[in-house]
Amino acid sequence: MADAPTAGDRAPAFHLPNQDGDKVRLSSFKGRKVLVYFYPKADTPGCTTQSCALRDIAGDIGDTAIVGISPDAPEKLKRFDEKYGLGFTLLGDTDHAVAEAYGVWGEKKNYGRTYLGIIRSAFLIDEKGKISHAWPKISPKDTPTKLLKALAEG
Repeated sequence: MADAPTAGDRAPAFHLPNQDGDKVRLSSFKGRKVLVYFYPKADTPGCTTQSCALRDIAGDIGDTAIVGISPDAPEKLKRFDEKYGLGFTLLGDTDHAVAEAYGVWGEKKNYGRTYLGIIRSAFLIDEKGKISHAWPKISPKDTPTKLLKALAEG
């Protein structure tokens, strides 16, 4: 697994299907900031809290795009988006190759069980495709707060 990129690094490129099955590239956001956040599974409590909190601040972040990435298939992402009215891009990284490129696919423990999965993390990528802020192991509730603070700093 790759190390997670840090501020100043070029953001790893991606080309993944969104909730409508259309392929989306990181480069399609060139010229605007984009928050890329990785979450373990659509429509679970923490992921719902995080995604709905980002939906709730979408009107306060100007032209900044929000992109959520999980290992879910596009059909599941579509149901998640429609159920909560998220209104931003959700991408399916079913083989977790992009998660690995961002260093967020790793060992997790839950109820004494060890397994591989998404380590919830977020990255703010600038207009030129470089990471301006990296938040590894971020909590669902901190994601919108940290994004707003980073955008306020310029």
